[in-house]
Amino acid sequence: MAVPFRRTSKTKKAMRRTHLKKEAPTMVKCSKCGATLRPHRACTKCGNYDGKQVIEVKSDDEK
Repeated sequence: MAVPFRRTSKTKKAMRRTHLKKEAPTMVKCSKCGATLRPHRACTKCGNYDGKQVIEVKSDDEK
């Protein structure tokens, strides 16, 4: 089994891990109601996508 000849330095370890960071997901506002949602998805609050009503959403009164 292979064993490293020398210890990996802190700098080398940090350079290797530069791409391993967490990022917040991209969010956009709904053009009709202004709710925040992920891009290219139908709005869960009003049911619109690309300016068209694509799903029926029940209001809080109907539930």
